[in-house]
Amino acid sequence: MITIFGELTSLNEYINAERSNRFIGAKLKKENTENVQMQCLSDENRKQEPIEKPCLINFRWFTKNKKKDPDNISSAGRKFILDGLVKSGILKDDTRKFVKGFTDNFEIDVDQPRVEIEFTILP
Repeated sequence: MITIFGELTSLNEYINAERSNRFIGAKLKKENTENVQMQCLSDENRKQEPIEKPCLINFRWFTKNKKKDPDNISSAGRKFILDGLVKSGILKDDTRKFVKGFTDNFEIDVDQPRVEIEFTILP
């Protein structure tokens, strides 16, 4: 399991940034992806063996409150997370050859927003 602490940029925030200036949108994507990559390389997350086979990915999204819609939380967040997992070497690639599907669960944790990512390796 991988844990990414904090809340990532939501889809609405990302779209608004892209609409205002494409460079701002690119900067947000880069910052979020690098944040995930660095957290993947932390001592706690290094326990995760590299995944080089097809897998299913379960995302557990813990947010501070219920203000954001689930699709707004997960849509952009998955992109940042998958790109960060690949850049950190935990996931070989984020193509359909390796990522066969997702599930999302949404919960509240006022004190410690985060995303917990679990992998189910397929034969």
